[in-house]
Amino acid sequence: MIRHISIRNFAIIENVDVDFHDGLNIITGETGAGKSIVIEAVSLALGSRADTAFVRSGADKAVIQMVADYDDQEYVITREISASGKNICRVNDNIVTLGNLNKICRKLADIHGQYDHQSLLNPEYHISLVDLYRKDRTLPAKEQVSACYEQYSNIRNRLKDIISQANKDKREQDFMAFELQELEAADLQPGEDDILEGEISLLQNSEKIYEDLAGAYQIASEDDYSIISALKRVSDMLSETASYSETLGELSARISELYYDFEDICSSIRDCRDSAVFSPEELDSKIARIETINKLKNKHGMTIDQLIEYKDQLSERLSHIENMDAFRAELENKLAESRVNLEAACNTLSEIRKESSAELEKKIKNELSQLNFKDADFSINFSRSDTFTADGTDIVEFLISTNRGEPMKPLSRIASGGEMSRIMLAFKKIIGDYDEIPTMIFDEIDSGISGIAASVVGRKLCEIAQKHQIICITHLPQIAAFGRYNYKIAKSSDDTMTYTTVTQLSDEEKVTEIARLLGGANITDTTLKSARELIEASA
Repeated sequence: MIRHISIRNFAIIENVDVDFHDGLNIITGETGAGKSIVIEAVSLALGSRADTAFVRSGADKAVIQMVADYDDQEYVITREISASGKNICRVNDNIVTLGNLNKICRKLADIHGQYDHQSLLNPEYHISLVDLYRKDRTLPAKEQVSACYEQYSNIRNRLKDIISQANKDKREQDFMAFELQELEAADLQPGEDDILEGEISLLQNSEKIYEDLAGAYQIASEDDYSIISALKRVSDMLSETASYSETLGELSARISELYYDFEDICSSIRDCRDSAVFSPEELDSKIARIETINKLKNKHGMTIDQLIEYKDQLSERLSHIENMDAFRAELENKLAESRVNLEAACNTLSEIRKESSAELEKKIKNELSQLNFKDADFSINFSRSDTFTADGTDIVEFLISTNRGEPMKPLSRIASGGEMSRIMLAFKKIIGDYDEIPTMIFDEIDSGISGIAASVVGRKLCEIAQKHQIICITHLPQIAAFGRYNYKIAKSSDDTMTYTTVTQLSDEEKVTEIARLLGGANITDTTLKSARELIEASA
């Protein structure tokens, strides 16, 4: 719960520190004093979006710091809003994103303003309130529906895509079959084009290659004074002197090794010469083959390896088209099966919701009775959607009759502003018993009510405050009288600036403030007496 709020240079607030306590904290003040500004500052600390307009005139930045605790852990939350637009969020001195701050603060406090009534008027919000009640039962069933819906949607979308692709493939089937036949006839091999280009180059230059090899072989081996003959003579001469010294022996061995190496080279030259036979037929064949390959490469804009991969893809797609009916039937069976599972999960969730709603109806009626709706009737109407959603098929709407004998009608067509305040409070009382948020903040939810109804609302806030910390801004003395801790917001100004202060009231100051709320600026003994009587009646 919120323990402390520190506000610096925020709107008309220059410097305010407020300590909050367990139970019911009531904030009052004259109109325009800045009551809602304090709540706005708390809202910013809890993660709402910032605006540079919040920075006090003449200041560089506004700083809101809040101390709260939850589950035995203390949180120090700081928001800095610069006049230049820079916004910094910190939790326990660590800078965090606004999204992360929201996640943390979602479990700390919940703010309810006078415009929260609008959500009760929206039927789409009603199912959320039903699900929040007894969420220990509803949440697992919703998760099951969500999982079944995801599976159903995936299969349905996949089937839709396959049908769409099948229609497209049917139109292209003949063309794909022609391309596949063309590629299969070509029988392309990886790297074949590079090999062919080398072979063609060799064939086109075979005559010159033969002449050069023949000439080289003749000089190296066939002439009377060939290189091989000269090497042989040198080797023989050195072998006769090899025994005379170690150096001569080494020279003889080296020339002998050179001779035999050169003899092998000559044999290789002869073999290459003999195999270098020009064949016009072979050259024409290889040129025709490379032209076929290049034509396919240019046609498709692909390399030979890509063409081979494309051929395999065409084969797979055509096979897929040929087996489409069987594959489609299989998916349709899976879709029907997933629909059965989804419908069963939706029915289970709907039954749980209806059981919970029956309990919720009774509790709401009881709360409404306590909130001075003596003849009111309330029901939760269920209807079924024609389509599935991740939340099931239920359409939920709250119906109410506020006067005996009147038919049940939607909230939006029945309730006045004051009635909506009490109806919302009834929901907060019941749902609040089931959520884990320790602090509830009410910003003038008493709009439109007065008299006995205001006293009833105050007593209901006291009941809620037994399990939650309540911070409530009000302008009604009947509600303020129930405060366990009361605060007054006051506004003052000098020649240049306006200032707002927040003061925790003593018991006597509380009496004076409630007297002001009762009688205005002129506080008399009568209004003071009435204030004390109001406080005593609220005890």
